[in-house]
Amino acid sequence: MPASARSRLARRLPRAATVFAALGDPTRLALVTRLCDGSRRSITQLCDGQPLTRQAISKHLRVLEDARVVRSERTGRESLYTLDPQPIGELREYIDLVSSQWDDALARLKSFVEK
Repeated sequence: MPASARSRLARRLPRAATVFAALGDPTRLALVTRLCDGSRRSITQLCDGQPLTRQAISKHLRVLEDARVVRSERTGRESLYTLDPQPIGELREYIDLVSSQWDDALARLKSFVEK
């Protein structure tokens, strides 16, 4: 892997780790899935059909907000949550870089084995 690609990968690692950690919980992943349609939803709407309390959902949303995966906007007495797709797009770029690194390594291995 070229030094420039390694450098890009190293710069993205802390941010990627934060987003991966936030998405690594099944409840948070389910919340992200519910917000994938681009709609804004209140905690009450996000709790609908979930076995968790509002307080538990709020804590999960805070983790997602800290990772900048969701944004909240205060409207009257409630907060409305929306998905911010940028961090997930950055994860995809990170995964593409890692995938490229593996593809290069496997190509070198194949070339070595075939000689």
